[in-house]
Amino acid sequence: MNIRHPRILIMTAGYGEGHLQVSHALKQGFLSKEIYSLHIVDLMKEAHPILNSVSSKLYQMSTYSSQFGLDYYGWSYYMTRDTNPIGSVNRYLNAIGKRKILEMIENARPDAIINTFPFGAVTETSRNFSIPTSTVITDYTLHSRWIHPDTDKYYVATEALESELIRDHGTAPDRVCVTGIPVRAAFYHTATSATMFSPAESGMARNRVLIMAGSFAVFHHIVELVQMLLEKGNCDIDLVCGRHDKMVMKLRSLFADRLDVNVLGYVEQMHELMAASSCIVTKAGGVTLSEALVLKLPVFIFKPYGGQERENAQFFQQNGLADIAYDTRELGEKMIHFLHDSASSERIRNKMASMDRGEAAKLIIEDTLLMIDERQRLRGLPLFAVRK
Repeated sequence: MNIRHPRILIMTAGYGEGHLQVSHALKQGFLSKEIYSLHIVDLMKEAHPILNSVSSKLYQMSTYSSQFGLDYYGWSYYMTRDTNPIGSVNRYLNAIGKRKILEMIENARPDAIINTFPFGAVTETSRNFSIPTSTVITDYTLHSRWIHPDTDKYYVATEALESELIRDHGTAPDRVCVTGIPVRAAFYHTATSATMFSPAESGMARNRVLIMAGSFAVFHHIVELVQMLLEKGNCDIDLVCGRHDKMVMKLRSLFADRLDVNVLGYVEQMHELMAASSCIVTKAGGVTLSEALVLKLPVFIFKPYGGQERENAQFFQQNGLADIAYDTRELGEKMIHFLHDSASSERIRNKMASMDRGEAAKLIIEDTLLMIDERQRLRGLPLFAVRK
């Protein structure tokens, strides 16, 4: 009998880091099962490089323009959120990349395709080759672009999304699976290898606050928040600036005499820094919020951008997992209150623990392999060799 390993194609897009991070988390999971015939493809970049470059730049600029009232990305998100998934607008968008995905299918001959970005062209084309195609929804909210009648399986973050797909869009219950959003395996390992306590629970004298400086479009808002926390928060502060070297230098110079302020650039081991923190100030991207959820880390969100980030933030706030602030003083006051109330931390961590579904990437991979085997059985072909 001729036995081979399955071939997997993961389709993504580079609008923000979330879709790419989910793709790499899935790749990491497949590799752990010794499935090496796997490709991650940025379909927009491959199929329409010029359009991709322009649209990516517009997406990046929207986060800044929204601070000054020009929230064009948010407007477009809400205008199209509830449009008919098979209507004229989505039919047009679903045609993007069709020729390229056909070429990729013919070359790679995948046994399954996983979308981490809403590419209708992938789902439509895969149907013609009887390739099982699934979609990993990378946010805590649903937009019409994610929905396509030919999708074999949706992997979603919450029961609320599962209900919405079934109730409002007629999706068969067996085609929706609540897995959570995949994050890097290091986050799950950190969460299970060490029990995390708030400072009050563990006897520590001071809290540790993690601030993602990229969450702030205006520099002086970061400075104002740090000064408030230093004055009243009784905490140590980690400021992560990513690859913004100028911001790192300015903040290090400004707080050079403060041993309780640690200014960092790009951090590779972010899971360790998050695990050691009492709370985090961050943007409301689906992946970042999922990382916090895995580590049971209370979240504060500053001025969430219109679109999926605002919807993600509201979901977390409504479920008691995060708090939102729209000006720096409000944010500082909420954080200071939290830092002086150990019961708040325990309450949020318990709620986060109740939402834990386990390792999302592992759940998705196992279900994908079952779909492949089922398709092979229907065709009367030999099953695949997969390390359990």
